[in-house]
Amino acid sequence: MQIANRFDKPRQVERILIIQLGDIGDVVWSLPTLQAVRDSYPRAALSVLLRKGSGSLLAADVRPLKVFEVPGGKAGFLKTLWASLELVWALRRERFDLVFDLRGDERGGYMAFLTGAPIRAAQYYASLPWPRNRLFTHLVPPPPHEKRAKEAAEQSLQILRAFGIETVSAIPRLQISDAIFSRAAGILSAVGITTEALGPAGAGIQAVGGAIPSWVTINPFSRWSYKEWGMEKWAQVIDWLGRTYGISSVIVGSPAERSRADALIGACSAGACNLAGRTTLAELAGVLRHSPLHIGVDSAAPHIAAAVGTPTVTLYGPSPWYYWAPPGEKHRVVALSDMDCIPCGEKGCDGLGVSRCLENLGTAQVEAVLGEILSGSPGSPSTP
Repeated sequence: MQIANRFDKPRQVERILIIQLGDIGDVVWSLPTLQAVRDSYPRAALSVLLRKGSGSLLAADVRPLKVFEVPGGKAGFLKTLWASLELVWALRRERFDLVFDLRGDERGGYMAFLTGAPIRAAQYYASLPWPRNRLFTHLVPPPPHEKRAKEAAEQSLQILRAFGIETVSAIPRLQISDAIFSRAAGILSAVGITTEALGPAGAGIQAVGGAIPSWVTINPFSRWSYKEWGMEKWAQVIDWLGRTYGISSVIVGSPAERSRADALIGACSAGACNLAGRTTLAELAGVLRHSPLHIGVDSAAPHIAAAVGTPTVTLYGPSPWYYWAPPGEKHRVVALSDMDCIPCGEKGCDGLGVSRCLENLGTAQVEAVLGEILSGSPGSPSTP
């Protein structure tokens, strides 16, 4: 095991594995890492190891790679064990030359070790149990706290830079295939949304001579309740968009959120339709690429929308938006600025899974930001 800021760049590399066992948003923020590896080793076969269910997002991309997924769900102990053994055998058959683990956990470390790759690299974490770090051959120490970059992609990219692998951009880009783009258009057409007049894919709200869009996508849901805003407030914003601008709202989300989306739409008087649970992750990326504007809470959807080029407005509570919000002038953050405790990084207040900073965020502040965007007024990108 070597710990250093610089290593010799591996030369004879034919097969590379990137391990990213985080959430879908983490997978999106790993896209610059995948691109940097592609650029540095254009002839190497690139594979990724992800959580179960995340691989379909990368299936939307025009650039081919091989996807492995760790077992998950409620299959039972024996089935999960057998699936895990099959995964290990499949990874070993690939005979990887180089493995990068982008996370700071033990599971990725064990998976990297079990591949048998001669070079296994990750970031060094002194706080983790001692076996984790010993599972790798090369470890990159984290930079001092005061020098850590605020871009979410940098944690992964600094591992690559230690091996002389550079990147052109740290901004995630997902290049949607024509097949997924067309399939998404069909899904939208089935619920009465016309996409032909929107101009180039992902062109945003200025796609047709600065005209107000006829629809937007909204994701009010998060895997974590402490990141969610009140559904009654979302209903007010949806009605305001319809009443003020004639904009219909397309609600997106997972299958588990479909009934909640139905309830939200039932509370609205403006036009809205429910696509929650009606798309794969790849198709969701296609829908978001068609979307003129995406509005939502801190979840996977804003990251995907930004990666396909769609402008976003994201509501943040306790999470540090300066690390995770999509960068650039097309993306806006809405968060309270009069509470000294935010962003606290905690999972809600007092361990209850509810965030007062989001409870206290009113619809007027969200509508003001949306009004600036829809009227073409300048605003502050990615800041509250």
